Amino acid sequence: MLQILQGTNIPFMRYRRFTYMFSGGLILVTAVWLVLHGGPRYSVDFTGGNLLQVRLSQSLPADQVRSALDGSGLKGFDFQQMTGENRDEFMIRIKSGAAGHDPFTDVRKAIEGRFSGVKVELRRTETVGPKVGSELRQKAIWAILGSLGGILLYVGWRYEFKFALGAVVALFHDVFVTLGLLCFTGREVSLTVLAALLTIGGYSINDTIVVFDRIRERSKALRKEKHSRVMDIAVNETLSRTIITSLTVFLTAVALFVWGGEVLRDFSFAMLVGVGFGTYSSVYVASALALDIWIGLDRRKGIQAE
Repeated sequence: MLQILQGTNIPFMRYRRFTYMFSGGLILVTAVWLVLHGGPRYSVDFTGGNLLQVRLSQSLPADQVRSALDGSGLKGFDFQQMTGENRDEFMIRIKSGAAGHDPFTDVRKAIEGRFSGVKVELRRTETVGPKVGSELRQKAIWAILGSLGGILLYVGWRYEFKFALGAVVALFHDVFVTLGLLCFTGREVSLTVLAALLTIGGYSINDTIVVFDRIRERSKALRKEKHSRVMDIAVNETLSRTIITSLTVFLTAVALFVWGGEVLRDFSFAMLVGVGFGTYSSVYVASALALDIWIGLDRRKGIQAE
């Protein structure tokens, strides 16, 4: 197995109090922001709106068409260019406007007004009602909560309570902080972003489980060592694997962010943030909390541990 770091002896657990403050501050700021702004900005997928498939009389670059729509004052839309032989067609999702208003009229005026000689043809239209959007939003929330509950049960059964609680708190931390940075940067929560959040959850718990496996192995082999020392040894032994895996995923997300186009921009941004914090939380949230719970349980039994 490829190793980029060997023989490291970094006292990770020594700094866990500072990282608690850092993570707690991020969660607090995110929670306050969400309360003050009434929650995150939802896309058409969750608020309801119109889906338009339009064809242009001549092929235009996607960024120029997007610029025309932005310049016309059209707000709250998602935009995607078709691929292959249909590159002159675009899928546009627009949030619900005034009752009876035809959004295609605004789209046609914006494009035809910017590009002389270009005609816009409506190929297909669909409407997502506010009720459907609300149901999708509720299902998305339940999907995330359900995954947290399932992971809590699995890790609790596979390991111990102290590990299960640390893993779930770390998973919540990663998803919540990623959501916060999406909100701070003015990005909308769409089905694509939801997919990214669930992917982040899977990545985070996988990285955490690898660290927990090594902690469990070392705790049996090093019974006379302090708990914090056992944690440090385990984290240092998995550090090379963690960095290689995280760097690979991170570079893939960077490629998507830079060259994936506007459609994947929010997804790749969420992945960039999630991978970074997922790696961090495996050590300084999941493992650190497991250590403090471990110490607390021993003290209740009258065992002095640190």
